[in-house]
Amino acid sequence: MFTTESSMMKKMKQWLALSLCAGLLAACGGGGGNPGSTNGGTGTTPGSTAKVTSVVLVSSADTIASSGADGTEVTLTVVVKDANNNVMADQTVDFKASSGAIAAATRTTDASGTVTAKLNTKGDSALRTITITATAGGVTSAEKKIQVVAGTPVQAPSMSLALLSSSGAASNSLSSVAPLTARATVRDKDGKPVPNALVTFVASSSLVAFSPSAGTTLTDANGVADATMRPASLVASGAGTVTVSSSVDGAAVSAAANFTVGATDVALSALRLSPGSIGAYGSTVISVDVLAGAVKYTEQQMNISFSSACVTAGKATLASSAPTSNGTAQVVFRDQGCGNNDVITATLNSGSSTPKSVTANLAIASPAAASIQFVGATPVNQSIVIKGKGGFGRTETATLTFRVVDIFGKPLAAQLVNFTTASPDVTINKTSDSTDANGDVIMTVNSGTKATSFRVQATLASNPSVSTLSDSIVVTTGAAVQQAFSLSVGSPNVEGWTFDSGPVTPATSVSIMVADGFGNPVPDGLPVVFQSNLASVGSSSKGACNTVNGGCSVDFRTQNPRTAPANTPATPCNTGSAAGVSNDSTRTGLASICASTTDGVTTLFSKIGIFLSGSFADNVWFADTASPTPVRLTGAEYDLGTVGANDSRVFTLQINDINNNPMPAGTRVDISNPVNAAATGVSPSTVQNVFAHIASGDASSGTGIDNNSIRQGSFHTVTVGSVQPKPCLTALNATFNVTITTPRNNVTSYPFKLRFSCP
Repeated sequence: MFTTESSMMKKMKQWLALSLCAGLLAACGGGGGNPGSTNGGTGTTPGSTAKVTSVVLVSSADTIASSGADGTEVTLTVVVKDANNNVMADQTVDFKASSGAIAAATRTTDASGTVTAKLNTKGDSALRTITITATAGGVTSAEKKIQVVAGTPVQAPSMSLALLSSSGAASNSLSSVAPLTARATVRDKDGKPVPNALVTFVASSSLVAFSPSAGTTLTDANGVADATMRPASLVASGAGTVTVSSSVDGAAVSAAANFTVGATDVALSALRLSPGSIGAYGSTVISVDVLAGAVKYTEQQMNISFSSACVTAGKATLASSAPTSNGTAQVVFRDQGCGNNDVITATLNSGSSTPKSVTANLAIASPAAASIQFVGATPVNQSIVIKGKGGFGRTETATLTFRVVDIFGKPLAAQLVNFTTASPDVTINKTSDSTDANGDVIMTVNSGTKATSFRVQATLASNPSVSTLSDSIVVTTGAAVQQAFSLSVGSPNVEGWTFDSGPVTPATSVSIMVADGFGNPVPDGLPVVFQSNLASVGSSSKGACNTVNGGCSVDFRTQNPRTAPANTPATPCNTGSAAGVSNDSTRTGLASICASTTDGVTTLFSKIGIFLSGSFADNVWFADTASPTPVRLTGAEYDLGTVGANDSRVFTLQINDINNNPMPAGTRVDISNPVNAAATGVSPSTVQNVFAHIASGDASSGTGIDNNSIRQGSFHTVTVGSVQPKPCLTALNATFNVTITTPRNNVTSYPFKLRFSCP
């Protein structure tokens, strides 16, 4: 029952009347357009211990028609909740209005904690503002103001917004410890709740963060949508406006409310270490709380950064950051051989200009040395030269590195190490030293005047039982010697008398191997010069190479000149009176390559020959057991005579090029086009590497190989068999060719004939 405001007696009478007219509340209401209110009970459910803490009043519109005509009423909705934000059923609600009349079908909240009523202006057409409140359980809602306007307003969808504290009370003050709930209610043009409407919440991102984070949600069955508002950061502060918007049947609706944000001052508690000191390679648990005032801050998760000097040095492990759980962050510090007391620092960056940090000291026991390791030596080949024999790429000093480690193989600094050697022929330059931050200690040894080998013993001064030996270091002359100056060629007979090999693919390569008097490869970088009287050797940058691991190679290319005056150019191999000097060969098509090196006092050299072989077999000589004197083939068909039908014809060919030099290595020798004969085979079937008759490519007598009439070609045995059926019925005349094909596919062919007779 609703009446205007009056005395307590009048209210009690109306309460009795309401009890008698429960179903006719509107008919039994007060009259005369006087301000009215509903009288309610205590606001609690009988037998319940829950207390009302929140009463929220919303309206379907902010204006009402002065005409009071049917259909112009404004719908009022009240939601009642307890301290746990749970809706409360069976709660009696009192409505109070400064004017107008309020009617309701029931004054008790339903299962959703909701009561609805209607406000009208019947009997009072004055333009004014009506102020309405709702009370339940002794808790009164915020005032709702409805403006009375002339005529009958057009009914339209509406939206309202309320800001509520965690207890459900109206509030516009936001902080990290006091978030707000933004509650939007959406109604259609008839004032009915609109379910499943998409509601968007918007506020300055520098002030507010919403949950859900997208700032969008759907209304429930009562047309209500909630979003939680929290400060964007702990240092966010200021005032702002939150705006909600939605759409009902294509019509946009919105509402807004102002709020303030207060910054939250947080700090870190003292670090807690458990245990407070650890042994070598031990661990401790580190904990720290985030405090707002003197209370742990649990409203949101915070990240705490952790650091220490031992961790920075790589001698301990510690998570660089950890999130809080219920206001506490926890990490594990594990020693990795730091060996020093450490300072642990925890830092909270809350967004303020000065991050908050706390520190704690951690006592860590030093690890004990367990072993000494030999790390390595310089030179890396562990070879030095005897005293006074240093030079390019050679040193008289060996530098040795040892490392002291603990039981986990971690290096230890500041450990004193002593050095000794059993060799009397070398000098240790320092007999002791301490390890550096990497656990390394470096010492040097100088060679003496004798070739020898030695090892250095490193011993821990604090514990002589901990020691190790270096690898063996060799002391040699280090200088190259003539007897170990070895020259070789990849192929000594290349197709090049009339063919230029070109700048990309060489005809062959020339290699030098150099060792010292002890048979050890000379130090890297020894320069070796190459010279040739024919074609070219080396590269465009230099006609030399520098040794790596005692050897190096250069390219040999076929080109002009293909003839040269005697001993041109002058080389260490053909000039002077040193042992081994000889004239270059004057044989046509034979290049003399000289390789040499010098230390300014002694010159080492060696010479080798390379044939520039022709592309055609112009000089082929025939021989067999019946005709031991060689016969030069002219290219006409050569008659091999007669053999029995069951026999094979075997003969030998010496194959030479136009200069009586061997054909190019890799040249094929085949039996082709056999008629009435079987090509049994040629051995060898290819021309092999053919070197000049002596290693230097020269004849010691001044004739020999220099005589172009002396043939240098390779020998090949040719075997041809019969295809005569057995028993032999008639003699057969056979023909075949011996075909000679060079690597560049230049072909020379010699024809033969043969008669196979019957017995």
